[in-house]
Amino acid sequence: MKNLKKSTIVLILCLFGFQINAQETVIAIKAGKLFDSEKGVFLQNQTIIIKSNLISEIGNNLKIPANAQIIDLSNQTVLPGLIDCHTHITGQPENYMEDLFRKSSIDVAISAHIYTKRTLEAGFTTCRDVGANDYIDVALKRAIDVGKVIGPRLYVSGPFIGATGSHGDLSGFSPNVHIQQVSTIADGVDEIRKKVRMNIKYGADLIKFGATAGVLTEEETVGGPQYSQEEMDAMVDEAKMWGKKVAAHAHGAEGIKRAVKAGVASIEHGSFIDDEGIELMKRKGTYLVADIYNDDFILAEYSKLGFPQKIIEKEKLAGRTQRENFQKAVKAGVKIAFGTDAGVYPHGDNAKQFYYMVKYGQTPIQALQSATINAADLIGAKDKIGSISVGKFADIIAVDGDPQDDITVLEKKLTFVMKEGVVFKKLK
Repeated sequence: MKNLKKSTIVLILCLFGFQINAQETVIAIKAGKLFDSEKGVFLQNQTIIIKSNLISEIGNNLKIPANAQIIDLSNQTVLPGLIDCHTHITGQPENYMEDLFRKSSIDVAISAHIYTKRTLEAGFTTCRDVGANDYIDVALKRAIDVGKVIGPRLYVSGPFIGATGSHGDLSGFSPNVHIQQVSTIADGVDEIRKKVRMNIKYGADLIKFGATAGVLTEEETVGGPQYSQEEMDAMVDEAKMWGKKVAAHAHGAEGIKRAVKAGVASIEHGSFIDDEGIELMKRKGTYLVADIYNDDFILAEYSKLGFPQKIIEKEKLAGRTQRENFQKAVKAGVKIAFGTDAGVYPHGDNAKQFYYMVKYGQTPIQALQSATINAADLIGAKDKIGSISVGKFADIIAVDGDPQDDITVLEKKLTFVMKEGVVFKKLK
């Protein structure tokens, strides 16, 4: 063996099943303040040791390995990578009629990488995508996972499941108008079960369906229920059989209650929730994912984008009421997970919602937990993400300033983003 070349020795070892590993990457981050999302406290002068893509040690005065790369964030506040539980990361509106009738799924898909990069660089290392045509979100997730595209870790739903004539259908146009795309319109228990199975077959991590009407379509109501109790029960039962959680788009009070009774994991939007619905959500442990920032953007910009006035009027009603009811839900102790509906407004602006969550009832700590440990719990990945903890992915961000004093530092003063031990943004 002494006279064999090194390459020959490596080949022999590999043939006999021995693994030759490259030297492990070790990083040490010095954190001035560190947000412990599980306890809801800030710790002083912590050191984080990262090996490969996982956190291996955290504490004061840790011995830093000799081979470690040191990242000095000792003058900054360090937090877990943020999580947005309600995005449409494959696109964003540019022109109402052109978006509906002139863009194919290829047009949408070819630009999606722009939005994923912006989102990651804004500090969001994980997102749920809750509704994308033709499984664009599934393909995007796979491209990110193998490193072809830069972006957050994605949990995706595939196409929105909705009833005929619902918020998930093309409403308000001639019956002769049809758009050729994968359809997840489902009426009745058997069709619903089949559409759930189809989405799972093609890569969905969760199921998203329309429990009620919505705002940004030409369907006439805002919050009317659009599935019966029996249909919602079937939706959740089928998803559960396949090990998937269900997110319910729901604005109206009756549809919210039906969805919660059916056992959904989260109510998305929740604009017109009533006291009975709040009590029911609290009792069942259902998360509320309320997009309480985007009302400002819609009212300021959507007329310029060609959206019909009746949609703008629906938003005026829903947006104001949603904020009032979010405040009630927070006060009552409903579980809150951070979700913005990014894609309704520009991607990368996700953190603008923190200000509104604090304005409408949450403490800064609660708002931060909603986008870290609570969001991870909703997604079902609390063992991997959501806190800076030993054994979890090294998803870490840093800001200048203290979000306890000024929550807007998350949107204005983000200086560092790491996802799974890889640095994607570092301003200093």
